[in-house]
Amino acid sequence: KELREKTGAGMMDCKSALNETRGDIEAGVDWLRKKGLAKAAKKAGRVAAEGLIAVESSGRTAAMLEVNSETDFVARNENFQAFVREASKIALMGGDTVDALQAMHFPGSQTTVGDRMQELIATIGENMTLRRLAKMSVPHGLVATYVHNAVTEGLGKIGVLVALETEGDATQLGTIGRQIAMHVAAANPAALDAAGLDPEAVERERAILREKNASKPANVIDRIVESGLKTHYKDVTLLEQAFVHEPSKSVAQVLREQEGKIGAPIRLTGFKRFALGEGIEKEESDFAAEVAAQSGVGKKPDGEGDGATV
Repeated sequence: KELREKTGAGMMDCKSALNETRGDIEAGVDWLRKKGLAKAAKKAGRVAAEGLIAVESSGRTAAMLEVNSETDFVARNENFQAFVREASKIALMGGDTVDALQAMHFPGSQTTVGDRMQELIATIGENMTLRRLAKMSVPHGLVATYVHNAVTEGLGKIGVLVALETEGDATQLGTIGRQIAMHVAAANPAALDAAGLDPEAVERERAILREKNASKPANVIDRIVESGLKTHYKDVTLLEQAFVHEPSKSVAQVLREQEGKIGAPIRLTGFKRFALGEGIEKEESDFAAEVAAQSGVGKKPDGEGDGATV
């Protein structure tokens, strides 16, 4: 563990290094560096906000995984894409958290997902992270999926899972499920319904409405606030939002209309939406300034303008 933390190399590589160096940690670091397996450690501090979202589904269960890289160029790398796709398939089979997924093995191999990523970092030369993983399952029905800005099948910039439960004909859920997943990608709801909203966010909205109408009588303010909150819920909760494919109806209304086709009630029990890199603080850089600095453009000759005496 100590050697892995120092180098970022894979578990089996660290074991080999310690066997070769009779347990000497520092010698093990040197051994890994000579083999080119300790490169990942030098890159671990660099911001990785690009990459891919992967979605994998088996019908009633689906997994969504975000794997980050430093540049969009790597996201187009076939080896990187293959790794992300395979990791999402492994997640679908069992890994429920990122830590659990990293420790899982590729089928028929002793290589873990985490080890394989470290190998990619060393080979490609960019920092990478398994950032987050979401899984959804339903006992009866379908977990619909959608990938936006897809670079290839199941891999893109935005991923969505939508859980639809029904005792009816689940084979008829595919179209409406995909449409709702597309709606989630576009509308980015904050919660399924009002009960799922962050209470603090609701109170902030309530306070804003009160402040806007502070000059009105108290009993009038109360009615305005409640009316304003209902409008707010229609804007931010999935079931109340205007359906992007048919804006005259809410998502809940569209689902009710589908129940006759399915032959049973449909419950939308949850959703997950990942947008690539959201929440990651990206480093801002002046590329022109960097190039100028490296080429010496704009630098004063030694001694000029700095008060030195020639």
